[in-house]
Amino acid sequence: MANTYIQIYIQIIFAVQGRQNLVAPSKREILQRYIAGIIKNNNQKLLAIYANPDHVHLLVGINSLNFKISDFVREIKANSSRFINEEKWLNGKFYWQEGYGAFSYSKSQIDKVVNYILNQEEHHKKRSFKEEYLELLNKFEIQYEEKYMFEFYDV
Repeated sequence: MANTYIQIYIQIIFAVQGRQNLVAPSKREILQRYIAGIIKNNNQKLLAIYANPDHVHLLVGINSLNFKISDFVREIKANSSRFINEEKWLNGKFYWQEGYGAFSYSKSQIDKVVNYILNQEEHHKKRSFKEEYLELLNKFEIQYEEKYMFEFYDV
């Protein structure tokens, strides 16, 4: 559509099935590059990514009028899990958990969110994924039911 301009910033978070630490540190950058390629092939802009052993954070700039977050996340998860399985990173089958979190940010918050995502390793020395995720849900005033939450395992 002529004279239509869009730029929306979305942080997306999804977790490994069973919240197991299945993304080995030695494979983290390979997975991040693969996911970055999926995002680029969808003509969106990756601003930050960090693949923790048990979950992934993305910050994406969305610039499409016909964009559906659910389709986008489904494509990222399906293709990246297929990649992990084809590369035989594990003895068994790799899956992402059902669902995801998606949180919007303004342009003025981008540097802070990028820094937050890129410093995940340090961040999780102080706070668990469960604490982090529930804090985001509460901050964004998202109502949720425990039965539909990610499987959280405190270690």
